[in-house]
Amino acid sequence: MELNLLWVSFKQFSGKSVGIIGLGRIGSAIAKRAKAFGCFISYHSRSEKPLTNYKYYSSIINLARDSQILIIACALTEETRHIVNREVINALGPKGVLINIGRGQHIDESELVAALLEGRLGGAGLDVFENEPEVPEQLFGLENVVLVPHVGSDTVETSNAMADLVIGNLEAHFCNKPLLTPVI
Repeated sequence: MELNLLWVSFKQFSGKSVGIIGLGRIGSAIAKRAKAFGCFISYHSRSEKPLTNYKYYSSIINLARDSQILIIACALTEETRHIVNREVINALGPKGVLINIGRGQHIDESELVAALLEGRLGGAGLDVFENEPEVPEQLFGLENVVLVPHVGSDTVETSNAMADLVIGNLEAHFCNKPLLTPVI
């Protein structure tokens, strides 16, 4: 995730309250980087993470209400489909920024578009969409929205690491060894 997505209505990123939905590997990496900017970090996950110094919220609505920036970084499951709906968007409010680097189906996209058009949400940074590859045309002309293809991790190093992982998995498969990254 590039922090330059967080431009909307902020003079600076430093010191903002950042809520993260999903404090797994990616969410934790985001939290670490945001903390380096002096941000106050809070999160929502399936369960509280005992080894963090971040504030846990069992309610996503309360997390959104207390955040200036809300970042979605959780896995897509039946429970997380449309985890960000009208109520969550309204709690984030007209000065809040929603960043989705997870999956497009995490957000009720029609509610997101309506909130942006009506001024109920301050802005959004999106690199995934509910009905990919289709992107709602209403988002294209908005000055408070950044749209990018799902390339948040697309660096030379990451691409090389992914290629190495594919080769490693193929070698393991054809040598009848356990896969490095099995699909569960």
